[in-house]
Amino acid sequence: MYMFKYVLKRIGLMLMTFSIIFVVCFVLIKLLPVDTTSVGVGEDATKLLTQLKARGYDRPIMEQFGLYLRRIVLDGDFGVGVSMPEYRGQNVWDVFVEKLPPTILINIYSSLFAVPLGIALGIFAALKKNKWQDHVISTAVMVFISVPSFVYASLLLYTVCFKFDLLPLKMASLAEANNNYFSWTMFKSMIPAVLAMSFGSIAGYARGTRAELTEVLTSEFMLLARTKGLTKSKATVRHALRNAMVPIFPSIVGEFIGVLSGSLVIEKIFTIPGVGGLYLTAINSMDYDFYMMLSGFYLLVSLVAALVIDLSYGFIDPRIRMGAR
Repeated sequence: MYMFKYVLKRIGLMLMTFSIIFVVCFVLIKLLPVDTTSVGVGEDATKLLTQLKARGYDRPIMEQFGLYLRRIVLDGDFGVGVSMPEYRGQNVWDVFVEKLPPTILINIYSSLFAVPLGIALGIFAALKKNKWQDHVISTAVMVFISVPSFVYASLLLYTVCFKFDLLPLKMASLAEANNNYFSWTMFKSMIPAVLAMSFGSIAGYARGTRAELTEVLTSEFMLLARTKGLTKSKATVRHALRNAMVPIFPSIVGEFIGVLSGSLVIEKIFTIPGVGGLYLTAINSMDYDFYMMLSGFYLLVSLVAALVIDLSYGFIDPRIRMGAR
């Protein structure tokens, strides 16, 4: 009963947070002027303004917000492109769906690579505590956590992709990959971006796993398990790892929930034709509908991931009862 109330409370808070931030984003973007200077050759700025007025862009802001929500709820209409020449007049939702697969793929690949490697390094460092292997791993973890991901991306781009020409400089197009996102050509072109996104995650998982497992290995119940005749390896696998994974596993769940969000900087550096690059372009171009659609998308993914992480604690460990007094 306590858990059910807690879940409802957290969902309500999530929706309230989403609504407040969404309204603030809408008001702020609407306070900016429409960019009619970006019209291409042969296009009429007056015609563009007429189209915007037909969608209610000349009305008071809150009335515009009501019309915007009505179009989304009743018609599934998230708007059309305005300021970006390559997407002007195109349906926002259709462009979003087209851009989503590359973003999802590079995040799934990076998670599948980072999670097992990071946890394995953390376990190894904990078992070799205060030995040279532990010091090497801990030093590397400090470096990779401290350095921003765009630094790795730049180094990979220059050394691996440009200097030694081992991997492509940018992601392959669908035409180059025979319209198959799962072809070797497509996967190979994604490797630099996947590596750049993985380094920080690997370091984070290694540090968290080492800290939790080190604490569990020195706890009293582990000493009791050893005195009852369990070998060090059996005690570690049966008891220590299970307890150490309680705070680690929710972050893994949250990362897989957040695979939709992508990385804005990494996608821009490696020219990934995904949602991240589209969002940055929409911000720079002040394209109202694209900005609102993508802002809501990123906000919702972040809030859902945080909610899943919080709720997973109570399901993973029966000793934890969320919302109980």
